[in-house]
Amino acid sequence: MLHRKVNIGIVGIGNMGMAHAATLGKMPTANITAICALQKNKADIFAKKINAKAYYDVDEMINSGDIEAIIIATPHYEHTTIALKAFVAGLHVLTEKPIAVHKADALKMITAHNLRPDLRFAAMFNQRTKPAHLAIKKIIEDGGLGEIRRINWTITDWFRTEHYYNSGGWRGTWQGEGGGVLLNQCPHQLDLFQWFFGLPIKVRAFCQIGQYHQIEVEDNVTAYCEFKNGATGIFIASTGEAPGTNRLEVTGELGKFVLEDDKLTFTRNQQEMSIFSKQAKQGFSKPEVQKIDVEIKEQKTQEHQVILENFCDCILDKELTLIAPAEEGVKSVELANAMIFSSFKEMTVEMPLDGGAYEELLNNKIKHSTLLKSSKKST
Repeated sequence: MLHRKVNIGIVGIGNMGMAHAATLGKMPTANITAICALQKNKADIFAKKINAKAYYDVDEMINSGDIEAIIIATPHYEHTTIALKAFVAGLHVLTEKPIAVHKADALKMITAHNLRPDLRFAAMFNQRTKPAHLAIKKIIEDGGLGEIRRINWTITDWFRTEHYYNSGGWRGTWQGEGGGVLLNQCPHQLDLFQWFFGLPIKVRAFCQIGQYHQIEVEDNVTAYCEFKNGATGIFIASTGEAPGTNRLEVTGELGKFVLEDDKLTFTRNQQEMSIFSKQAKQGFSKPEVQKIDVEIKEQKTQEHQVILENFCDCILDKELTLIAPAEEGVKSVELANAMIFSSFKEMTVEMPLDGGAYEELLNNKIKHSTLLKSSKKST
């Protein structure tokens, strides 16, 4: 039985920060004691609304003694600097996705957390809690699909307008966002990609820069991946297609499953396809199959709330395990970085990615940017 509440501070009160505050306000294990935003008037109004103390400087909030945990809901680059300061101050940390813009920064965060293993470090990978994704994870881990041979994920229903990119000076720039669809919209899918299948050993990607929008980062991506067992994968993402598609198809020795429109269909081979191929007496025969419509349980608790509840519960009970430990977040960051690096260098990237080389490329893009919009920090 958890008898007390965790005193939490939220830094960044944009869309996600305010949404998390609303969710935390309903939870019996959470108490929002402080919020931080640079805009004094906005901070004061919101703090009064939720009965919290307003801060206008994140360092002051971190060192105030008012909080024991911090939720980071700021633009991407600030995730690293705030988390590092929070660990030094002895605070538990939950950060929005991506945990960092690039691999080198993500590793800095993990190293800092390793110095304080008593603290919880979580990431907002809420899509791990969706029943369909949990069902896929179970099928794979239980061996229901056999050895995986091919992965195809088309995730192009992230349609965004010019108004969206113009709504913030940091959006759609290397300096402000550090990337496009791979860093902003797709961290969830990239996290699930590695969570389901592990990281590939090779990546070759083609990222189109500002294909559909007046931005300097990628808004259309096609990536090819190779895995250690010889399996291959295709990952396609875009913010420029409407209505767009979100379809995951995975083929293994024992059949395939398709996830689309929240429906999971499993077509199961009665025999492993490679064994059948070797033993078959006819040239065009195929294994017999069973088509299964996998039952997807209703999600009774909203995805973000599941992660927030788990974060608080794990702070209060050392024996519990995080659903989305932020250490795993470096994998999706590395995968995004590898795709961008591969495209700009016009080469196949062998994993693990050289984080220093990618950081150098990113800094060069920032230095030579021709689309540096005026930007105000959101913290």
